[in-house]
Amino acid sequence: TNSTRLLVADRKRTALERLVRITRLGEGTDATGRLAPEAIARTVQVLGEYRAVMDARGVAPGDARLVATSAVRDAANRSELADAAERVTGVRVEVLSGEEEGRLCYAGATAELDHAPRAGVPAARVAPAAPGGPFLVLDIGGGSTELITRAAGPGASPGAPIAVISLDLGCVRLTERFLHHDPPLAEELAHAEAEIHKQLARARQTLPELEKAPHLIGVAGTLTTLTAMQQGLPTYDRVRIHHSLLTRPQVVELLDTMAAEPASRRARRPGLEEARAEVIVAGTLILSTSMADLGFESCLVSESDILDGLIASQLPDGVAPVG
Repeated sequence: TNSTRLLVADRKRTALERLVRITRLGEGTDATGRLAPEAIARTVQVLGEYRAVMDARGVAPGDARLVATSAVRDAANRSELADAAERVTGVRVEVLSGEEEGRLCYAGATAELDHAPRAGVPAARVAPAAPGGPFLVLDIGGGSTELITRAAGPGASPGAPIAVISLDLGCVRLTERFLHHDPPLAEELAHAEAEIHKQLARARQTLPELEKAPHLIGVAGTLTTLTAMQQGLPTYDRVRIHHSLLTRPQVVELLDTMAAEPASRRARRPGLEEARAEVIVAGTLILSTSMADLGFESCLVSESDILDGLIASQLPDGVAPVG
């Protein structure tokens, strides 16, 4: 919905390429129910560039998966994007349901923790979440937010979620629906927060399992961006971000600071891409409210997510790539 990404990995689970471009495919979709022609064009152009990278790496169309999430799920003209994407990549687009998206994200986010000795992850990097969990994974996207958990205890199947819920909360959707001023007005933020509270309350009532996991893992661009900002990174550093901790007070401080300044000033902050400046406040509000409502004081930030889950789904051992 917000970014278009590529992950290429070999059969030894080594990540060879990780690329991300913000294309805002879901721009305006919440209001119109359609993908805008210019958003489709931006995304297809990037997919063509990714196809060239795949060719250089020797990735045949049959060895690739191309998936779309919230904005394409919601769009009446999704076939326009799917047809154009297949023409430039040779790969058919799979439109994932919210549940499928959540399961793949969970597989990617928890693989190193559930398989820590095998993945070679130092124990200090996975603290405070002991390998094996149980975990609650929070995936804040552009159009939706997924909450995913699984059973704990001896009878649990490692990495197999038992509960997935997809909420119509995303940084792009929330921005377009509520935050109409720059910087946002206090009442706009209040209305957006009320919507998050409402959807989380329904989720907790529908799936009580969400409150049983003691460890929270956060994935996707909002989480990794906030971590980069918290660390003051002048350039993006995946190694320093992966498995870092964000505390709720840190998130609240970042939210209060960014919500009080225009996007143009926000964009100059170390760790924040200019293309994310317009939507980062909404994403941070989703994170802050989710942590408060679900009772988490800290969040383990993972660079591994749905892309790693997709790779794992194509490997015999089902373990996500490293690096």
